[in-house]
Amino acid sequence: MDSFLLQANTVSAASNVNSSYSYFPIGIQLLFALGFVVLVLGVTHLLGPKRRTAEKLRNFESGIASVGNARQPMAIKYFLVAILFVLFDVEVIFFYPYAVNFRALGWGGFSEVLLFAGFFLAGFVYIIKKGALHWED
Repeated sequence: MDSFLLQANTVSAASNVNSSYSYFPIGIQLLFALGFVVLVLGVTHLLGPKRRTAEKLRNFESGIASVGNARQPMAIKYFLVAILFVLFDVEVIFFYPYAVNFRALGWGGFSEVLLFAGFFLAGFVYIIKKGALHWED
């Protein structure tokens, strides 16, 4: 009788998707991944070359010798373009879930994507009107 109850509890725990038992393989996989990373980093640190010469410790920038101070002010235009690129790139990524599920979302999803695209284009028009992409020196 006890073995029957033990077997019934095991089956019910395995059939319950949200039980902690179902997360056990994920935990083991994370432990193996973490152990592998620590092992590889430790082995490369132990076996790697350790010749610290003045030539190797000197700063290196794309094969070009450093000239002057690196703390010179840069034009804000470069940062502005980078921020705008990231902003619009992230907004475009939000179109992917709609493209995958467009049939399941129906006309309601289509209207919401049109609203999102409208906000997206309104932001782009605002940036153009403000002259954020004009590069006049």
